[in-house]
Amino acid sequence: MDVLEQLLIGGESKKLNLFERYLTLWVGGCMAAGIIIGKTLPDLVQTFRGLEFGQGSHINLPIAVLIWLMIIPMMMKVDFASIRNVGRRPKGLAVTLFVNWLVKPFSMAFFAWLFFRYLFAAWVTPAEADQYIAGSIILAAAPCTAMVFVWSYLTDGDPAYTLVQVSVNDLIMLALFAPIIGFLVRGASSLSVPFEVLLYSVIAFIVIPLTIGTAARLWFIRRHGTAWFEVNVLARFGPITIVALLLTLVLIFAFQAENITGKLWHVVLIAIPILLQVYLNASLAYGLMYWLNVPYSVAAPGALIGASNFFELAVATAIALFGPESGAALVTVVGVLVEVPVMLSVCRVCNRTRHWFPAESAA
Repeated sequence: MDVLEQLLIGGESKKLNLFERYLTLWVGGCMAAGIIIGKTLPDLVQTFRGLEFGQGSHINLPIAVLIWLMIIPMMMKVDFASIRNVGRRPKGLAVTLFVNWLVKPFSMAFFAWLFFRYLFAAWVTPAEADQYIAGSIILAAAPCTAMVFVWSYLTDGDPAYTLVQVSVNDLIMLALFAPIIGFLVRGASSLSVPFEVLLYSVIAFIVIPLTIGTAARLWFIRRHGTAWFEVNVLARFGPITIVALLLTLVLIFAFQAENITGKLWHVVLIAIPILLQVYLNASLAYGLMYWLNVPYSVAAPGALIGASNFFELAVATAIALFGPESGAALVTVVGVLVEVPVMLSVCRVCNRTRHWFPAESAA
């Protein structure tokens, strides 16, 4: 039995699609394929790398198109009307927002600064440290949007409340993503972040796909109803999103082939502070939920949102700011590498500790 199918709730296996069930294998295969292509077909990779929106923009056209194909269907799942239910159980949402916006990016900046500037100084140059710190901050500043629905499903989370948490996070991300990155990168490294480029990334990879996704959702639901939309639209967009994600991974790892194969030790070093902050934020969110007597179906997805990242946005932003072959982009790629196994481990902990929380009837 596959590892995902072993995440049992009440004695029943969670039913996942082919991609979700073998997510680790799919991602690993695309990573390997990208590295092989990058090493064996460098001229082809260079051609794709040179396809930008404008000279020196660092916005890679193929990756941008693929990320749009991923993000727009994700945004179509977000029902901002659900925000009116925030007052139903405010404590869970308050913990989620506290961890995501007041703890997560700042703790990641601290850990990245501590590890890359001091603890790993013998293996990392100051210039590399700057890049790795910047990439870590970009990764942590984007709360997960899409995959959190899978993690919530695996832990028997409340889907409606998970939607509220994601919707509110997306709205906050519009306002805080760029300022937080600019502030923390300048404070923790010697790099300067061009605010215009960062703002352009927010517009390109958050505002536009969010607008398109929300408009498409409203249009389809008004014409055909919610049930038809979920069955005939969201379900059909699923394979497009999956293919776009896998192709994005192939391209990213092809662009990063030299970095990854030439700096395997750096990949290990980068993973350490990422893992540390993921488990710290998941534990903090879960512990606060327990302390505040929040029901398990709210506590579990809250911990998972605090631990996981919107890595598609992080990768796109790092590439836009520093280029596809940069150390910052490498960090976001390592974030993709560790995301699945780490989140599965958090899911297992949640499932085994559900008895710590009050019954679902608790408000």
